Amino acid sequence: MLSLINLFIGADRPVQLEQVRSRVPGYPEDRASFQRQFERDKAELRSMGLPLETIDLPDTYPPTTGYRIPREQAHLRDPGLDPDELAALALAASAVRLDGIEGSGGLWKLGGGSAGPNAEGLAGLPADDRLVALFEAVAERREARFRYHDLDRTVDPWRLGCTRGRWYLTAYDHGRDGTRHYRVDRIDGGVTTGLPGAFTRPQGAIEGVRMEAWAFGPGPTKTARILVDAGHVATALGAAPSAEVVEERPDGSAVLELEVSSVDPFRSLVVGFLEHAEVLEPPELRVAMVDWLTAIADQVPAA
Repeated sequence: MLSLINLFIGADRPVQLEQVRSRVPGYPEDRASFQRQFERDKAELRSMGLPLETIDLPDTYPPTTGYRIPREQAHLRDPGLDPDELAALALAASAVRLDGIEGSGGLWKLGGGSAGPNAEGLAGLPADDRLVALFEAVAERREARFRYHDLDRTVDPWRLGCTRGRWYLTAYDHGRDGTRHYRVDRIDGGVTTGLPGAFTRPQGAIEGVRMEAWAFGPGPTKTARILVDAGHVATALGAAPSAEVVEERPDGSAVLELEVSSVDPFRSLVVGFLEHAEVLEPPELRVAMVDWLTAIADQVPAA
């Protein structure tokens, strides 16, 4: 929405629809879907009090329309931030930024931003077109639909968080009747959203993905897959909240996927489920688990 506002306000002449489609990130590739989203965005801009004008362009062939927001009518009111609040915003904008998005310029317009508009941040967060739709869905309580691990998902998005350089969505999955975590960069294709106010968010703080002990280690990060027996899947997800269910089998068992960079804590997690959990991938983690268990068995005195 901010990109859309900036395009309409900064244009020397009314902006045509194709220019909106090519310059504003986050819109669907499909033309019909883009048209519907743009119509919703126009209504949203006007509901915000911005005077979006629709202007006929007779000098184009075929004749078309353009859009603009008169600059003199687009000034926002002063939010009345005090010096401490401006300083906090300046610190956040100068320390962390989304890739390709410069955030400190707005602080200069508010009267803050001592780091300067060209200062580089200490850390960069990855940007993803799908984040635009998901941020809107979380903020406005819109139902979200997307494809994940070859399955269509319909979710109530509760929380977005960035952990160790990756964005995660915490949501209630309607098809699985439970809370799930989704890595945004693993969503297949785009994200579509429904009407605002479609669900009620749980009361209190919503916990996002936690980085467990097996994710902190000196070794390279590997993606592990564990087969957990039916009846133990919920317990496994409670013990490893960052794990993703990537396969649900007809007998009720499930394959969980999680990131591992420290083998010992990972081994302790798996062995805690005794015969009800099996390491499937990668081969080196499976072999390490078998060798460790074999060494323990060899130390047990024969009956």
